[in-house]
Amino acid sequence: MVVVVGDLVTDVLVRLVEPPVPGSDASADIAARAGGSAANLAAWLATAGADVHLVARVGDDLYGRAHATELRDAGVAPHLAVDARLPTGTIVVLIDADGERTMLTDRGASLAATPADLPDALLHPGRHLHVSGYALLDPGPRPAALRAIARARAAGMSVSVDPSSTGPLRRVGPDRFTDWTRGADLCLPNREEAVLLAGMPDAVSAGRVLARAYGEVAVTLGAEGALWCRGDEIERVPASAGSVADTTGAGDAFGAGFLHAWLGGTPPGAALAAGTRLAARAVAQVGARPPRP
Repeated sequence: MVVVVGDLVTDVLVRLVEPPVPGSDASADIAARAGGSAANLAAWLATAGADVHLVARVGDDLYGRAHATELRDAGVAPHLAVDARLPTGTIVVLIDADGERTMLTDRGASLAATPADLPDALLHPGRHLHVSGYALLDPGPRPAALRAIARARAAGMSVSVDPSSTGPLRRVGPDRFTDWTRGADLCLPNREEAVLLAGMPDAVSAGRVLARAYGEVAVTLGAEGALWCRGDEIERVPASAGSVADTTGAGDAFGAGFLHAWLGGTPPGAALAAGTRLAARAVAQVGARPPRP
C-alpha cells in the first residue's frame, strides 16, 4: 500500500490560442479538471497498479465531492477531511503553444490540513508514505506533513518526498526543506529543484550531493530523461519518445511510475524507464491525470 499525503485541487486549464491582450480579449480553450500534485501522483500510481490511498483536505463544496468520486473511479481510496471554512483549492494553469505552463494558485482547504487528517489505520510496517512538497512549503499544512513523516517512520514505513516547486522552495529556503526531510528513503526532484536544493550547477553533481541526505534520488530532466543516484552510483535513461501537448503533471506521472517500480524491487535503470514512460503518456494529453476509465 502507498499512502500519499498532500494537495487535491481543481485545475482550470487555459490553453492559449493567441497571446493575451492587456485590457482586451484573447481566445483560449478552457476546461476544469481535478488536480493537485499529490492527487495526480496517486491517480497515476493507481494506473500503474498500486494499492494507493490519498490523504487530503477539501472544502464542503461541489468540487470536493466531485473529486472524491473521480478518485474512486480512478482506483484511489480517498481519505478527505472536509473543511467547513475554506473552499477546495483552485489552480489556473496557463498553457502556451509549446505546452509549457504557468500556474496561478489558491490552494484553499489544502492549506488547513491537520495531523488528525491522516488516519492511524493507514500506518503499518511495510507500507510506503509519499509526501508532496506543497504540504511542506507552506506553514499551514507543514505541521501535518512533518507529523505524517514522523509517524510513518515510527510505524516502520518507507518514505518518499517531492520538492514540488522551485518558487516556494526558494522562499522557504532549500536548507530548511532538506533538514525537514533528511533521511527519507527517496527524493524525487526535477532538475531545477535538485540544483536549488544542492546548491550545485548541474543535475549530476546535485544528485550526488542530495544522495548524502536521502537514501536514493531520482531527478527528472525533461526532454533529456532522468537520472538516479545512490551514494556514488549513478544511472541515467533518455526520455521516452512522444508528442507534447501539456507538461502539467509530467513530474507526478514520472514519480508514480518510478515509485511503483522501485517499491517492487525493480533495478534503478528500469525504474527510471518506467517513470519516463508514464511521463510520456502524461505530456501527450491535456491535463494532469490519467484518462478517465
